[in-house]
Amino acid sequence: MNAIQSPLPDFIRIDASRRVSLDGRNAAFYSDPNRIYAALHQHCPTFFWEEQRQWFFTGYEHVGALLRDRRFGRQILHIASREELGLPAPQPHLENFDLAERHSLLEIEPPEHSRLRTMVNRAFVSRQIERLRPEIAELAETLIDGFEKDGKTELLSSFADIIPVTMIGRMIGIPDEMGPQLLKWSHDYVGMYMFKRTEEDEHAADRAAKEFADYVKSLIAERRKAPREDLLSHMIHTEHKGQYLSDDELVSTTIVLLNAGHEATVHQIGNSVRVILESGLPVGDLFRDETTTERTVEETLRICAPVHIFQRWALEDVEVDGVSFRRGDKVSLILAAANLDPAKFPDPLTFKPDRNEGQNLSFGAGIHFCIGAPLARLELNTVLPILFRRLPKMTIAAPPKVKDVYHFHGLERLDLRW
Repeated sequence: MNAIQSPLPDFIRIDASRRVSLDGRNAAFYSDPNRIYAALHQHCPTFFWEEQRQWFFTGYEHVGALLRDRRFGRQILHIASREELGLPAPQPHLENFDLAERHSLLEIEPPEHSRLRTMVNRAFVSRQIERLRPEIAELAETLIDGFEKDGKTELLSSFADIIPVTMIGRMIGIPDEMGPQLLKWSHDYVGMYMFKRTEEDEHAADRAAKEFADYVKSLIAERRKAPREDLLSHMIHTEHKGQYLSDDELVSTTIVLLNAGHEATVHQIGNSVRVILESGLPVGDLFRDETTTERTVEETLRICAPVHIFQRWALEDVEVDGVSFRRGDKVSLILAAANLDPAKFPDPLTFKPDRNEGQNLSFGAGIHFCIGAPLARLELNTVLPILFRRLPKMTIAAPPKVKDVYHFHGLERLDLRW
């Protein structure tokens, strides 16, 4: 490559044809991807990532438009065969994972997507979710009661891991004591989406998918016999245009709701606390009232999003930003980088809770906008003010440890003291 002469870190190379060489497993990258995104915005916000063999978009306008562009979709095999597209055959050791993903809300297109989303959407609208605020607050207070007297805590294990998985589990109808097992299944399952993925990770994901699915099937059998006032019972017994969800659809939907309903929020609680404490801004001003709290939460979502990449298939031949795509080509949208586009957010690497420049793209857009966004926002807007009110002298006790994964972005540890 004929590298552009610029003060770039030595682990990234960019040439004049918008080709980028970057090892996504390099700790210098995944520990602080924002500075690399800033360099990409400067040199080539649309680029071909050589190691990933794919085109990536980071510009706010392009990412936002592509999320809504129906010439692109999350699914491709509904309009073309593997043979036609030159895609490899399914791998036998991922049979259970592929089955669990087959009807995932994240992976399908209309009309199936519309039907499944309609069946679960009612439970996630803001007016329904708002009813959970007292329960979320009570759980946060109880957890803090457990470690406040210690003068220190590791926040992920004592707080951030517990709240989202407990709340989504209760919504679906899963007992609290299953929380640790759900976390283990989820961590293994989402290992399939990491850049560092190995064959061992794939086997772990497939095992998790089978165990996860078997557990959900047992719950489905129970709810068929004895429905309760929970989301799983609602999905089982509600029809849409004369149709009910099949067992495979119920399993896929439950798994994606459990994974999406807590994985990103766990990361975001830790990311938010870190960025707030490192900003040095007066915490009292950040959580003074409902308005300042919401603006603070949205700014943390903008500057340290928990999920960085959303991929799409080209459903037809199309050109975007001078790049020609053929039907069956895959493109990636870096949501976290779009949130740092200086054309949209001036001084993008600075944490500014008083911004008023527009909506971040951390939850996506279009028909695949995160169905759990109202729940995630409610959890963040509820637990962060409680945490900082209860522990006003909280400081970071040791350098935060970032998880060695990409494209999720979260902390392995966040040690605090007060």
